[in-house]
Amino acid sequence: MRMLVLGAGLQGSACAYDLLQNPDVKQVRLADLHFDHLPPFLRPLSGERLIPTTLDVRNRDAVLATMRESDAVMSAIPYYFNLQLAQCAVEAGVHFCDLGGNTDIVFKQKALASEAAAKGITIVPDCGVAPGMVNILAQHGIEQLDTVSSVRIYVGGLPQHPEPPLNYQIVYSLEGVLDYYTTHSWVVRDGKRQQVTALSERETVEFPAPVGALEAFHTAGGLSTMAFRYEGKIPTMEYKTLRYPGHAQVMEAIRDLGLLDLDGVEVKGCTVVPRDLFVRVVGPKLTKPHSKDVLALRVIVSGTKAGAPATRRFDLIDRYDEKHGISAMMRTTGYSLSITAQMQVRGLVRPPGVWTPDECMPSADYIAELRARGMDLRESA
Repeated sequence: MRMLVLGAGLQGSACAYDLLQNPDVKQVRLADLHFDHLPPFLRPLSGERLIPTTLDVRNRDAVLATMRESDAVMSAIPYYFNLQLAQCAVEAGVHFCDLGGNTDIVFKQKALASEAAAKGITIVPDCGVAPGMVNILAQHGIEQLDTVSSVRIYVGGLPQHPEPPLNYQIVYSLEGVLDYYTTHSWVVRDGKRQQVTALSERETVEFPAPVGALEAFHTAGGLSTMAFRYEGKIPTMEYKTLRYPGHAQVMEAIRDLGLLDLDGVEVKGCTVVPRDLFVRVVGPKLTKPHSKDVLALRVIVSGTKAGAPATRRFDLIDRYDEKHGISAMMRTTGYSLSITAQMQVRGLVRPPGVWTPDECMPSADYIAELRARGMDLRESA
C-alpha cells in the first residue's frame, strides 16, 4: 500500500504512525504546507517508508500529482478543504477518507457518488471518532436489534487532571470546538429531524472511576447524516459531547455574550473578530502539551429483539499512550482514519461510491481493528 496523509498535525501524525505499524504499507507520504519537525513518536520511523512532503492543498495540480502516486488519501486538515480534495481524489482515481465534521460538506461530497463508482473507488467522509467511530458502533447496534426506539451517543476528549475555569485542554483544533459550540445540532425526535441549540439539554453521565460523573450536552456534527438517514425510521437519535461538570455553563455564557461571534467589531479604530481574539488569547492557556488526556465514549441503542425489550451498549475509555507519547484523542481519531483507509485499499469498503462510515464500514472488522490497537471497547446487552 502507498498512502498519502494530508496534514501533519496531531491527528495526521497519529494516522501516519498507525499506518506504519502495518508492514503491508510500503510508503506513507505525510504532507503539509510546512515541516518544522516530526513528532517524537514518528522520528524513529523516518526513512524510506515515511516521506515528509511539502504540499499546499490549494495547489490542485500538485495535489493531483501526489494523489496519483498513492493507493489511498487521508485528509486530516480543516474540513472546509474536504470537498475539493474529494473531487481531486475522484479525478485521480484513488480512495479517499477524511475527518469531516461538517454535514453540509458531506452532502456535497455525496454528489460525487456516480463519478467515484465509475472509477471503482470509495470516498468516505467523517472518519474520526465522532463522527466516525461512534456512527459505526451505532449502526452495529442497530443491526443487532429487530426494532430500534432510540440511539444515544456520548463522546468527550478530556484532560486526566482538569484545571479550572474550563476544566478542558485542547485535544484537537480549538476553532473546531468553537464551531461545534455555536452551530445547531441535528437530532431526531418523534421520528422527525430537527435542530437544537448547542450546549443545551445538559445531563449527567456516569463513568467508572477515576473518570466519574460527566456532563453531556448537544453539539453539532456527531450524528453526521444518520439523522437524515433514519428520519421516520427511528423515533429518537441524538449526539452529545462530554465534559467535566460546569464547562457548558461557562461556554454558554461566553457564547451568549458575543465573544465567539464571527462578525468583526470596531475596537479603538481596528476591526476585531471576537472569535479570532478568543482563540488567540485562550488557545495558549488551553494548550498543555505535557498534560495527559482521556477519551470517554458511550453508545446506547435501545429497541426490541425477538419481541422483548433489548439494548446494545458500547463503552470505551482510552488513555494517553505514555510509551509513545500519543494522546487518546490522537489514537481514537487518527487511528480510525488509518483503519478506514487500509480497509478501503483491502477492498473491505464497498461498493464503490461515496458513503459515510455507518453506511459502508464492516463493523465487526472495524471493531476488531480497534481492539488490536489496545482499545478496550466493551459491548454489553
